[in-house]
Amino acid sequence: MIATLIRWSIANRFLVLLATGFVAGWGVWAMLRTPLDAIPDLSDVQVIVRTTYPGRRPRSSRTK
Repeated sequence: MIATLIRWSIANRFLVLLATGFVAGWGVWAMLRTPLDAIPDLSDVQVIVRTTYPGRRPRSSRTK
């Protein structure tokens, strides 16, 4: 199957080059039209650490 595709590509060089140019042009067009948002996230990193605290009872989530 690959050999058939290679033979077809060699026999139809113009179509292969035309298709390659079309796909490359479409890629450049898409790259230029894609909006980018380059605002970095400057918020602090938040990490929740759960650990045991010997000698203390667990705190209830309903503390006042």
